[in-house]
Amino acid sequence: MLNKSEVKYIQSLSQKKFRDEAGAYLVEGPKITGEALASRQVKINKVYALEEWAGSHAASYPDVEIQVVSTFELQKVSQLKTANQVLAVAEMPANSFRFKKQLLSLALDGIQDPGNLGTIIRIADWFGIGQIICSKDCADAFSPKVVQATMGSIFRVELLYTDLGSWMDTQADTCFYGAALNGTPLRKVPGLDSGVIVIGNESKGIRSDIMEKINQKITIEKWGAAESLNAAVATGIILSHVRKPKA
Repeated sequence: MLNKSEVKYIQSLSQKKFRDEAGAYLVEGPKITGEALASRQVKINKVYALEEWAGSHAASYPDVEIQVVSTFELQKVSQLKTANQVLAVAEMPANSFRFKKQLLSLALDGIQDPGNLGTIIRIADWFGIGQIICSKDCADAFSPKVVQATMGSIFRVELLYTDLGSWMDTQADTCFYGAALNGTPLRKVPGLDSGVIVIGNESKGIRSDIMEKINQKITIEKWGAAESLNAAVATGIILSHVRKPKA
């Protein structure tokens, strides 16, 4: 049975302030929890599960503490509308990585919608993009909504939150491609194996100070009257064009 302090702790992880203080975040549902448990990149602090899930999975994870809880208890701490069998508390990864400039990466400038960020992480994973650099005002990747939207991709994509402009200044030999309305048509952009594709804010696009650091603007041509594309949709379209197999 969950005690009051444990319930309060788990519930507090829905807020960024407490996630940062605890260095932990929530993972919910059988699929995402299963991926977290199977990943070598994720440390699971504790799992809370219904008896049915625990009974069929506990033997596979002997080193993980699994506490059986009731449906009522799981619903009480769940961030989902309907609790789904299992919830895990995962350890937050370090906000750092060794940037691999020889690979293609993404940079996000002010992506503030959790659903968009989660979907972009999932799209990056689909196209084999292993690194995303986020401006400090992007949505928190470890919020329950973002984690859920990634469908497990967050365990395979490294993220760095930093002052994006300052970070770009340190990458003198890196080519930056910026999604813009007045750039080279995407159909004329060759396949890319390296560099950083910068995606801007959902409504304002890439900030002017960041755009000044862009080496090449790229544009998704339009035929209709829509003013803009959803940031995640734009990311998917761009990556589908530039991720071309080698001849």
